[in-house]
Amino acid sequence: MGAVSLHGVCKSFGAVNVIKDVTVDIDEGEFCVLIGPSGSGKSTLLRIIAGLETCTEGEVHIGGRDVTDLQAKERNIAMVFQSYALYPQMTVRENMSFSLRLAHRPKEEIREKIDRVAQMLELGPLLDRLPKELSGGQRQRVA
Repeated sequence: MGAVSLHGVCKSFGAVNVIKDVTVDIDEGEFCVLIGPSGSGKSTLLRIIAGLETCTEGEVHIGGRDVTDLQAKERNIAMVFQSYALYPQMTVRENMSFSLRLAHRPKEEIREKIDRVAQMLELGPLLDRLPKELSGGQRQRVA
């Protein structure tokens, strides 16, 4: 079983079958590319893996654990959307800390978490910049 495994995953919207019986194992460190025309279910499949969408049939396993019925927040997985949804008037630091501030986390905790993640993503020198001052790849890492 791979780091991400799908077994017989199907998704229907009413009478329209968008995803039909997808079974795949993606091992840790392995790359997987989804190719298909617009409307073929690529984004829907990614949303199912992330827990943002439920499958009509089948199972989703992440790290050997069945996460089919778990909410997105319980899956320990992140998804970066095509539009990065950054607030243009906020700095990188402010964008990264936004949800923590909404959750009323202590300022010191927020600072520590943002500094740690910024270091991991090589964003440290960019924390005081606005999104318009970043490259596309940098914006994606901030998101």
